[in-house]
Amino acid sequence: MKYTRQLFKTKDIYDPEKTDGLFLRAMKENAIFHDHHCEEYRRILEEFDFRPDEIKGMEDLVQLPFLPMLYFKHNHLQSVPEKKQLIKATSSGTSGSMSRIGFDLNTLLLGKDMVIRVGKYHRLWSVKPVNYIIFGYEPTRENKTAVSKTAYGFTFFAPARSRTFALEKGRSGYELRWDRVFQAMEKASKSSFPMRTIGFPAYTWFLLKEMEKKGIRYRMPPGSMVTLGGGWKQFYAQKVEKEEFYQLVEKVLGIDESHVVEFFGAVEHPILYTDCCCHHFHIPAYSRVIIRNPDDFSPLPDGQPGLINLLTPMMQSAPLLSVMTDDLGILHREKCPCGAKAPWLEIIGRVGIRDIVTCAAGAEEYLQKG
Repeated sequence: MKYTRQLFKTKDIYDPEKTDGLFLRAMKENAIFHDHHCEEYRRILEEFDFRPDEIKGMEDLVQLPFLPMLYFKHNHLQSVPEKKQLIKATSSGTSGSMSRIGFDLNTLLLGKDMVIRVGKYHRLWSVKPVNYIIFGYEPTRENKTAVSKTAYGFTFFAPARSRTFALEKGRSGYELRWDRVFQAMEKASKSSFPMRTIGFPAYTWFLLKEMEKKGIRYRMPPGSMVTLGGGWKQFYAQKVEKEEFYQLVEKVLGIDESHVVEFFGAVEHPILYTDCCCHHFHIPAYSRVIIRNPDDFSPLPDGQPGLINLLTPMMQSAPLLSVMTDDLGILHREKCPCGAKAPWLEIIGRVGIRDIVTCAAGAEEYLQKG
């Protein structure tokens, strides 16, 4: 993991020209490792006649066989023994099945380096205590979803003065406690410490609309933030434009747009994508993105919409080098006013249910070809 460690310690997290060579060597290193330690992944590489040791240029990564996220919902691949997987996480399972991914010590250490650097770049770290309001699940031993672990982990960017969860564990399962959230909001507005929220955009939007409907307005303390992650998922039909979202946040909470931050990631691709001040998801040094044609999976030019293929050498515990999402996106390389040199990903949304089935069938055919 020599090159992978170097990549995750790079200081230029949004300068691809400085990291392309290192990223390529890290991907080659990671591909060889999984080829040697995961029999099922080795079979897939052999069926595509792809030899990791022959990776020489970035164009070879386009040919690296990708695995659809749907594949991990039905197949458990691993390259290190279960006993070395210190943390296990699952996807949210909105489609009825879940991916199960284990994280070994080496992978977790890489993740730590990434979070430290991304958090520093985006000024998420603070020594001042914060009142956290989480629009998600109260953590329990039984809940292994990545979204609940990520939301709880977010509360370590600044010391937690308090944590309030919208979904609390009761005798009959999780219960939605908007009353607790409203109480926490009112208390936070009177505090001298900042408030930070974390949760799905849809849940945040529904709460803010309810507050607006009831005529509830707060002026949160300086330094307060609204952070979002996970996309709109099953509420995609109710998705609103970002500008409308930001206006409601300022109207109801008194928090301006510059303090609304969104994240993007997945348990099958645990890279922390954080939007810039212009709300663009720049591609960090730890990953690369290929936009593919939904019909034949060929790479598309920048500026054209297609399926999002995510690449990273981060994972040692499972072969997640190249995964295909069911999200549609566009890769932009035009200069961003924020100053970051890396291209940025515009996420259009998820493909429809029929399209998911069609793409999954195509991906299955893709995996079976030899």
